[in-house]
Amino acid sequence: MAQRQQPPNNIRKYRKPLNLNIGMIIFVAILVYVVYCIFASLQVEHISPYEVKEGSLAMNYSYRGIAVRQESVVVADKAGYINYYAREGERVACGDLVYTVDETGRLNDYLQSTDMGDNALSERELAELRGEIGGFVHSFDPTDFDSIYSFKYSLKGTVMRLANANMMQNISRINDSSDIINMVDFCRSAGTGIVTYWTDGYEELTPEMVNADMFNEKEYEKNQLLSVELITQGDAVYKLSTSENWSLVIPVEEDIGLLLQEKSTVKIRFLKNQYESWATAKLIRGSDGDPYVQLDFNNSMVTFATDRYVDIELILNDEVGLKIPNSSIVQKDFYLVPAAYMTKGADGTDGVILERYNEEGNIYSEFLETSIYNYDEENQEYYLDSAALQLGSNIIMPDSQEKYTVSRRASLTGVYNMNKGYADFRQINILYQNEEYAIVKSNTRYGLNVYDYIVLNAASVDDAQFIY
Repeated sequence: MAQRQQPPNNIRKYRKPLNLNIGMIIFVAILVYVVYCIFASLQVEHISPYEVKEGSLAMNYSYRGIAVRQESVVVADKAGYINYYAREGERVACGDLVYTVDETGRLNDYLQSTDMGDNALSERELAELRGEIGGFVHSFDPTDFDSIYSFKYSLKGTVMRLANANMMQNISRINDSSDIINMVDFCRSAGTGIVTYWTDGYEELTPEMVNADMFNEKEYEKNQLLSVELITQGDAVYKLSTSENWSLVIPVEEDIGLLLQEKSTVKIRFLKNQYESWATAKLIRGSDGDPYVQLDFNNSMVTFATDRYVDIELILNDEVGLKIPNSSIVQKDFYLVPAAYMTKGADGTDGVILERYNEEGNIYSEFLETSIYNYDEENQEYYLDSAALQLGSNIIMPDSQEKYTVSRRASLTGVYNMNKGYADFRQINILYQNEEYAIVKSNTRYGLNVYDYIVLNAASVDDAQFIY
């Protein structure tokens, strides 16, 4: 038997040589470049533009105030069932019919059983109902659910008064010989004013009597006076607001109160209907010693005659101009050069005549083009770019041998305009500023225009940096 031959133990696996070609090299190079660009873009802070537009900034303070009016409550002379005929919020003259008192209640039954003709509500009356509903929807607070019941009774009373007023136009059908008419007392107004059908105990309130507890509306009770209710002698039946002059008292911080008093007159926006008005402001002390501001009006009383609490905004500033974000604003230093040393180049560009020295040490002059960023009319000085000039440089007055050494600096507030593809500083005049935005003056010689593009974050660029 032949012996089996062992395989040699020095056999090695053949490795295929790496076959590089030009295509693979280009692919790897492109891949490395793309990865580098992605990584570099993640490290660089992106420059975002902002389009300049016209706008306004109103620094508003919202408050809920207590209305203080000249109100007089009228009480019933006799008992019976009451029916109202004057519309709430309507001005009544002396002698106008406001309500009737029916001792037996038969008048209401008679009116309901008698054909009184068309009793549809007019457009004005429907507008009144829509206004009352819209006001409630606008001011409704889900946490104050009890206000729904007050609104329910208020709306019910309004509908009944409107219906009664329409029926009253045809009540002449009840002749004087009727036994019903003899049992009805027609009650007329003893004075002139705005009639309302509710009481709350604050009718004798004065601004100095206001305290913090009065702003706790959970403890506030508004008594709605409704038609077809049985009243007794001495009950409140309606009240008259007898003067168009009225006040709102709002709780404020001491510094705000002093600011408002210093302004004397303040612009107010009523949140109920967005109506704006002016009021005279006065800082007072309430009965609890806390600071309050009394806002006095000579109009709009009838609009809020049914409200004790009125929501308002104090519009302390309403400047209109170019609206820009505060993040765009930057400070930059400039050299101050007297106007007499400015001149024009051959192509009409602005600049100065700069004194220079050649290699032999001889003096010669050279025109240096410079950008102007602002002009101070009072001191007759131009603000020139500090990058174009050097501290200690001498400039020469045109047509003269007088020299001025560049040394004085001043800073300007501005933004970086990017219309030309690089960060170009533009000076701005801030009219008003809050925590987020500023309103700057428009149509200035060295400033911004509407629809300019500026750098959103001024800290992300350097002066004259190319952006795109």
